[in-house]
Amino acid sequence: MYLIDMFNKKMKLPAASEALKGRAQPIPTAKNHFVSGRALKGPYPEGMETAIFALGCYWGAERLFWEAPGVWVTAAGFAGGTTPNPTYQESCTGLTGHAEAVLVVFDPGKVSYEELLAVFWEAHDPTQGMRQGNDIGTCYRSGLYPTTAGQMEQATASRDAYQAALRSAGRDKITTEIVPDQTFYFAEEFHQQYLAKNPDGYCGLRGTGVSCPIPARA
Repeated sequence: MYLIDMFNKKMKLPAASEALKGRAQPIPTAKNHFVSGRALKGPYPEGMETAIFALGCYWGAERLFWEAPGVWVTAAGFAGGTTPNPTYQESCTGLTGHAEAVLVVFDPGKVSYEELLAVFWEAHDPTQGMRQGNDIGTCYRSGLYPTTAGQMEQATASRDAYQAALRSAGRDKITTEIVPDQTFYFAEEFHQQYLAKNPDGYCGLRGTGVSCPIPARA
């Protein structure tokens, strides 16, 4: 395969017929969160809610959320694509359709989904299409994958509000995809809480400098 063909595949989502087949069984991952020690896959305490965010390389994105107040546990993985239970190497081919994503389990009594949306919008540039900074490809696209109807409504409203703020600042149109009911697939143990294990590791998060007009909880 020519290099240009490989590049094009990474910049365009694959058709179902092009996607890698994946596997029926989940790939092995960590049992517990490296920072908090809490169970990565649960069970989670009663009343917790889950959310899925994609904002470029999941190493920095996951740290952003595990440091947020009210978050119970986080995990790095994949969402938004076709291939079941992909590996990291498979996702890098651009043939799984997945974005690198972060699962966030949070206590809605301590932090709202709207507040987490504000963290999401402000921490990256959601106008870059199939890339995030120097990280190029469909797996680095911006995405929100609501797990409830309420989250879907809030995600859409927050996008519209942030688009207005970006427009006022002379910035481009948001390219973030918002797709509900997506399966989250956990990444390998190596990628879980990567920046806690490697404090000097790569973090590609770069915001726009534009504040998100979602009111914080009083």
